[in-house]
Amino acid sequence: MTQPLLVDRSDSVVTLTLNRPAAMNALDVPLKEALRDTLTALEHDRSCRAVVLAGAGTAFCAGQDLREHAETLAAGGTDPLGTVRTHYNPIASRLASLPKPVVAAVRGMAAGAGAGLAFLADFRIGGPGTSFLLAFAKVGLAGDTGASWSLPRLVGHAKAVELLMLAEPVTAEEAYRLGLLTRMVDDEQVLETAQELAARLAAGPTVAYGAIKRQLSVGDAGTLSEALAAEAQAQTICGATADHRAATAAFVAKRRPAFEGR
Repeated sequence: MTQPLLVDRSDSVVTLTLNRPAAMNALDVPLKEALRDTLTALEHDRSCRAVVLAGAGTAFCAGQDLREHAETLAAGGTDPLGTVRTHYNPIASRLASLPKPVVAAVRGMAAGAGAGLAFLADFRIGGPGTSFLLAFAKVGLAGDTGASWSLPRLVGHAKAVELLMLAEPVTAEEAYRLGLLTRMVDDEQVLETAQELAARLAAGPTVAYGAIKRQLSVGDAGTLSEALAAEAQAQTICGATADHRAATAAFVAKRRPAFEGR
């Protein structure tokens, strides 16, 4: 049986590949469960220092598998969108709070929940063939997979309203201009570039990167006093690391620091 999620390790970089290429990597229950559970495991995996999220084939992810969803609706259950609480919310929470860098290799279309996954990454690499579509409203739904949280932070409130309500495709060039893409390369170089960036990040002060992610999640929406408290907490954590002490000594000695993520 084909695995819905491929997990590849290269040194301290773990690449997670959504593996339903015939369905444009649409998210069915086995794939959602595999992604949710794997992210949970990686959160506590000290050997993993950076994550790449990619899609097999020509698309990143077409979002929810609507064939599966149509069957759920036809079955007449009382909570046809229960997958949001069971799958999408935990996936979004774990992606956003993962205490290590996440790089999305966005080749081809990222639609609906697939776009939401990409927006939760810390960096998004795309090519000319990359496009985004916040397709929720096209099927009479509001956003999920963290889109209501991540999208305003990336493009601002007014643009987030436009993208979610009008549900029009966003080309690679427009996505790059808006900040939905961090970097643009040739389509065939998207995954390689994402993995190279992840390797660079994995060799860095990953405890500090995790702290930066946490403090930004507070600073984005909190008060100044809340942001200052988060910064103080982050510096207390980072200041006690071996990486900080070694890097400070390396700076004084005018040599390149070597980070170990501890």
